[in-house]
Amino acid sequence: MLDFAGREAVVTGGTGALGGAVVGRLVAAGATVHIPVYAAEELEGFPYRDHDAVKLHEGLDLGVESDLVRLFGATSSLYASIHVAGGFAMGPIVSTGLDVWDHLMRMNATTCFLSCREAVRTMEGREGRIVNVAARPVLVPTAQMGAYAASKAAVAALTLSLAEELSESSIWVNAIVPSIIDTAVNRDAMPDADYDAWPKPDEIAETIAFLASPQNAATRGALVPVYGKS
Repeated sequence: MLDFAGREAVVTGGTGALGGAVVGRLVAAGATVHIPVYAAEELEGFPYRDHDAVKLHEGLDLGVESDLVRLFGATSSLYASIHVAGGFAMGPIVSTGLDVWDHLMRMNATTCFLSCREAVRTMEGREGRIVNVAARPVLVPTAQMGAYAASKAAVAALTLSLAEELSESSIWVNAIVPSIIDTAVNRDAMPDADYDAWPKPDEIAETIAFLASPQNAATRGALVPVYGKS
């Protein structure tokens, strides 16, 4: 049974479908969860908006160093830092503009780097867990996803390098590698897909919560596939 009692967590992208599932699982296990919020509309329909164990930090941009410093500085006993926030785009390379490349690198690689860095600074000298989110195209070649796969490959490489860097500490770093997740947005984008094969946010949240928990006593430096039946 996962136990986060008395522990704090940061969840970037915590108001989204997967992030919200992670927040719910952590809160149920006793955690206090800090969530950065870029725009107020993210909170519309967010079920944990008024939960006593959820601390919202509005007006933060995860690509801005000072905003990340402020977010992590608001914690006092950070144990887990989970980086769900990111972006997606696909298309043939000949029609992929530099603006798309830069956007994906900032949304996926840069935000993960800054979040990891500030998490390590905050956890230094104590036990902690970091969980990043890569993507299946990093491990399984997928057409028309060059820019997206590259940005998520940076997340995977950062995860492995940081896990080795911190190998003699008590801060363990892992990443999940999801396939297409069964969310309303993805169903709308692919109405003819086999939704039953897609992993569900709650299912993936269980894997993330375990990796981020003190009950994870052996796993570090892993890229964990969460493909469901897909």
